[in-house]
Amino acid sequence: MDTVDHPNWLEPHVAMCEAVVALFHPFAEVAVHDIRRDRIVALWNPISERAVGDASLLDELPDSAGDACVIGPYPKVLADGRAITSVSVVLHNAKGARRGLLCINFDRSPFDGAIELLSRFATPVQERPPELFERDWREQIALLVDAECRARQLRRDRLTRGQRLALVRLIDERGLFATRNAAAHAARALGASRTTIYALLKEART
Repeated sequence: MDTVDHPNWLEPHVAMCEAVVALFHPFAEVAVHDIRRDRIVALWNPISERAVGDASLLDELPDSAGDACVIGPYPKVLADGRAITSVSVVLHNAKGARRGLLCINFDRSPFDGAIELLSRFATPVQERPPELFERDWREQIALLVDAECRARQLRRDRLTRGQRLALVRLIDERGLFATRNAAAHAARALGASRTTIYALLKEART
């Protein structure tokens, strides 16, 4: 930590600052600003090329900031172009007066890059040629269940009996149970046993 002696009003918050940096290292910076002096008085894991003693360059706090538990999150950008997400908390002295501003700056650029990369792989380059899969009943069952779960925002591992019944009925309406072993594949797709699938299919057809 880059710091000078802590002012009295900061002492109760030092352990919390150290905990945040320890948990999110090396992506989180914690900076504490002295509102009255307009100076940085403590800095943990500096990622913004600032130092203790630098001018805070803070605008006057809004009147509502005194009662706010958390200000933000809000976006920031470092000089090198990295995207930062920040949250700030107003600190008070023993008399309840606003004395400091504790800022947590989280460098999200590595995660943004990973998300962008993964999204490229997740996005199909072309539409599926239907003629290649129109006879693949396994693929059709899997796609049908996936599409319905996504459309209805259902978690496959938490389907209720009624939701499984509706999906079994839909699979049956598409004629996909006409193939041998289709029930076993539907059971895997719906997270149920074959016995359960047969029972649901019987109910769906009554």
